[in-house]
Amino acid sequence: MHARLVGTMDMKAIEVDAYGESDELSVVDVPTPEPAAGQVRIDVEAAGINFADVMQRRGHYPGGPEPSYVPGMEAAGTVDAVGEGVEDVSEGDRVVAMLDTGGYAEYAVADAGLLFPVPEGMSFEAAAGFPVQFLTAHACLFEWGGLEDGESVLIQAAAGGVGTAAVQLASNAGAEVFGTASTREKLDLAADLGCDHPINYTETDFREVVDAETDGEGVDLVLESVGDDVFERSLDAMAHFGRMVTYGVASGVPAAAENQRLLFENKTVKGFHLGQAAAHDPSRVMQAVPDLTEGLASGDLEVVLGESFALADAAEAHQYIEDRKSSGKVVLKP
Repeated sequence: MHARLVGTMDMKAIEVDAYGESDELSVVDVPTPEPAAGQVRIDVEAAGINFADVMQRRGHYPGGPEPSYVPGMEAAGTVDAVGEGVEDVSEGDRVVAMLDTGGYAEYAVADAGLLFPVPEGMSFEAAAGFPVQFLTAHACLFEWGGLEDGESVLIQAAAGGVGTAAVQLASNAGAEVFGTASTREKLDLAADLGCDHPINYTETDFREVVDAETDGEGVDLVLESVGDDVFERSLDAMAHFGRMVTYGVASGVPAAAENQRLLFENKTVKGFHLGQAAAHDPSRVMQAVPDLTEGLASGDLEVVLGESFALADAAEAHQYIEDRKSSGKVVLKP
């Protein structure tokens, strides 16, 4: 998914010159990329921001890009050029794409096989919040987590991008949903989306709420994205034979599970990384796309939008997320 930067026209993009704080994001002029074989170029209307972008910028993302690079894993807009061998996509198509990097720009190139049509009536801002959030949430809940009707699930960061998607999917699947967040506004959002037990983790130990509501049994599944002590406490909140899917380290502090504990408590911990999963077994991840697209088109699912920032304000947008002010999906608008 790497472009051949051979264009003669320059475009505005955001560049990370060195690992560090949000002020390492700067606006630059770079050549507009040309699509290689099997790729398309997108005139970007909205670029999604993910916490993984923040971790990459800090230099804490295993296998992440090295400076200098243009960040951005999601870009929504209109196809304006098609590379050799691309047959099912045409100029003018409204699409959203998953990328390795390059989304924080006026134009981005993407593999044609990693494009999703933008449903009729959906804004580009909402579309930019679809691929990473909903594919991650669906895979963690079902393909990796094995969630079934009538089970209980604890979703950490339930008001975030992945969290808001996971709450909706779990609730629609008939699960009893526990979710953590830090403010009344975020808790109300999670509740509106189907969270049965919103928990303010700054005031209440989520383990106590889980114990009280499950008669001390614990939840069947945990979606964990924080690491540090939240990981260990999430293990405490799991039922015997419980499962955890861990898909992030938002705290910046990795965590580990003792094999002896897993052995004697019959608990399972699985890891999920969207990019690696898509690279090694794309069908396992992408099989959810038709149902997710139908759910978004019908209104059964919604992309919860947070703040929108101008492309030039990417550093401010990153800091907004790092300060835990965001709810739902934060996007850049070139």
